[in-house]
Order: sequence, then C-alpha cells, then structure tokens
Amino acid sequence: MPRRLLALLLLVPAALAAQQRPDALQLDIDRRAAAIVEKLTAWRHDIHQHPELSFQEVRTAKLVADHLRSLGLEVRTNVGGNGVVAVLRGGRPGPVVGLRAEMDALPVTEQVDLPFKSIVRTTYNGVETGVMHACGHDMHVAILMGTAEVLAGMKAELPGTVVFLFQPAEESPPVGGAGPMIADGAMDNPKIDAVFGLHVGPGQIGAVTANIGATTSTADQFRIVVHGRQTHGAFPSAGVDPIVVGSQIVVGLQTIISRQVNLMTAPAVVTVGAFHGGLRENIIPDSVWMIGTVRTLDEGMRSLIHERITRTAQGIAQSGGATADVTITRGYDVTRNDTSLTEKMLPTLRRVAGAKMVSAGAPSSAGEDFSRFANKAPGMFIFLGVTPPALDWHTAATNHSPLFQADDSAMPIGVRLMAGMAIDYMRLTRVQ
Repeated sequence: MPRRLLALLLLVPAALAAQQRPDALQLDIDRRAAAIVEKLTAWRHDIHQHPELSFQEVRTAKLVADHLRSLGLEVRTNVGGNGVVAVLRGGRPGPVVGLRAEMDALPVTEQVDLPFKSIVRTTYNGVETGVMHACGHDMHVAILMGTAEVLAGMKAELPGTVVFLFQPAEESPPVGGAGPMIADGAMDNPKIDAVFGLHVGPGQIGAVTANIGATTSTADQFRIVVHGRQTHGAFPSAGVDPIVVGSQIVVGLQTIISRQVNLMTAPAVVTVGAFHGGLRENIIPDSVWMIGTVRTLDEGMRSLIHERITRTAQGIAQSGGATADVTITRGYDVTRNDTSLTEKMLPTLRRVAGAKMVSAGAPSSAGEDFSRFANKAPGMFIFLGVTPPALDWHTAATNHSPLFQADDSAMPIGVRLMAGMAIDYMRLTRVQ
C-alpha cells in the first residue's frame, strides 16, 4: 500500500475520534464560549428590545457588522438588502464553511413580562401591532455573533475559511432574504462548500434535533379573491354574497387535505390565515379576499394541492354565481439535510450536547429560507431546545406565539454547536 494512502487512512479514524472526545481545539471552543456568556446575553436582550421586521433590519445589521469588523473580519453589508456577510480566513488552508442566522422579527405583540420586553409598535397590513422576536431570531443573531468571536480568536488554528451569513427577511416568504443574498454573491468568493444553520424552539435546554433528509417543509402562499355583486343586506337575492361563497370556499379547502389527497404518501397542510370583506352590517360587499399557506414535503403533493386549491375555489364560486381569482406563489422549498454531511456531524452534536440529548425528529411543517442556501451547497439545519426550566417544554408556547420564551443559558451551547460543526467539518474534509 502506498505510504500516502496509508497515512490518509490512519488520519480518518483519528479525525473521527476527535469528534467524539474533546481535543485541544474543542476545549478551546468551550473555554471561549464560556468567556462570552455575558456578551451573548447582552446582545440578545438588546436585539430583543429593538426588533425589526423583514426588510427593515437596519439597526440589527449595524450591530452585527460593527462587531464583526471589531474582530478583524472581511465584512460586506447591504447584501441582498440588509444582509451582512463576513469572511474569516483561517491560518491553514482548507474548505469553506457557511454559518447562517436570521435577523428579522415578527408583527406580534409580546405578552411575556420580561425586563427586556419589546414595546415596539408598527402598522402591518393596515393593522397596528407590536413587533417581537417571537421566533427566536434574536438568539440566532447573538449565537452567531458569539461564534464569530470564538472562531476569530482561534484564527491561526483554523484549517479553512468561515463565512458568516446574517440574513434579512426570513419571515417573508415567498421572497425571503436568502435568495437575494445568494444573487448578491453571498455564497461565492469564497465559494461555500457546506452550510450550517440552527433554530431555537421549545425543548429541554440543550436538546438537539437533527434529521437526515427532509427537515422543514415548503412554504407556499395562495390568495383568493371572490367577486360577487354588492347589494343591500336586507335584499340578498338582489346580489351575489361573496362572504357566503368565500366561507364555503374556506370549508371546501379543508377537504383537500381530508378527502382529495392521499396523506399516506406525504403529509401536507392547507391553512387560511386571513379573510377580509365588507365594511358594515347592512351592506353585502362586492368582493372578499383570503390568504393562506400550503406546507408539504413532496413536490408531487405540492403541485397536486396547488391544482386542487384552484379547482375547489373556482368550482364553489361558480356554483354560487360568483367568480374566484386564485393566485398561488411558490415560496421556500423543503429544507433537506445532506445525508453524508449530517452523518459526519452527528458525533460532533453528541459530544457538545451529550449523546442522550441528540435525536432525530419528525420533519417540521414550518418553512425555512435556509432551504435556498442548502440548495446551493450541502446543508445541515438543526434545532436547539431553549425552554426555560420553570416551564414544561411539552406545553410551552411555540415559536410565533406572543407567549414564546427562550432561556439565555442555551446560547453558549448554540455557540459550541456552530463552532464545533465548522471546525470538525473543516478537519474531516481536509483528510478525505
């Protein structure tokens, strides 16, 4: 056997073993993550108190960019809108790893009385509402800022390059912020070889969920406008009532999932999230409109549901003497964890979180803009439990709820996970 091949074969087990027990680099990550706990908390609280909606993440982006520049990274701003991209070139040659976090908040009025509670108000879709990091993106940003600080302090030992992707507008399908960032070259120069993302949610603090294959679903939008004929509310037969027809369409759409598609082949969800029409009690309006979302893990099911939404809405409208305009917009694709990449990183997750704290879960019906990054390079997306110990994570409020809560103590674990995956991927890839 050639000496070079023998040397490579000896290095591979050594690298895998390093994933399963802390070595000097991993111990250094742990030490550095522990040293920035107060910073992580301060960043997260500041971002939580100053949430910004999609496409408005100016203050957050500046906070991120200023910190990354202070670390000596190569920083680009206004990438795909308010996106921030920073490059950390290690002291040794190796692959390029992308690490991603989202910066935007949601139009949700916070109902948890925290010292750093958001009191920001805005108008969204014509309705006054609060603004809140109800999805945990404040934690994502703080974790990745901390990961950048940890890895920047280890620059000389890094066997490769890390690209930090701070993304705007994840909460705005179908456009989102990942696509515009990619179009602006966020994954090029240097070209990213693998990309990792992390999302917090209900769960025991430090518990990690990592799936092989489908992880989050599609996130498509539909809009249905029902056109009737306006008349006096006392004389409904003189017009065509779009409220009644629209209500029948809402009910009819429920039969798509329960009766028109085979859920044994692929799970799916069709939800009407808003229904608007009319101005006063004694006027039947001329039209109403509704909007909703489609979630599935299968492209065939996705196309079938789109077709059935149009057929159902237009058929019901016609039967009531009305018409329906149906617009369906494809949004985020299924986020799929690359099989090989995920298998390689599982020992890293187990080492950081503990073997009993790492598991596979059912794919989520939530949508994720991370899918667009993972369509450009092998990707891996994990979930981290952050429910405060005083709450039962089984029944705790989920992401997007005004009652969603996350415990600061989970953030150092997030930093160790992101930094650990980056370094271990670089080391494993170098010996192949």
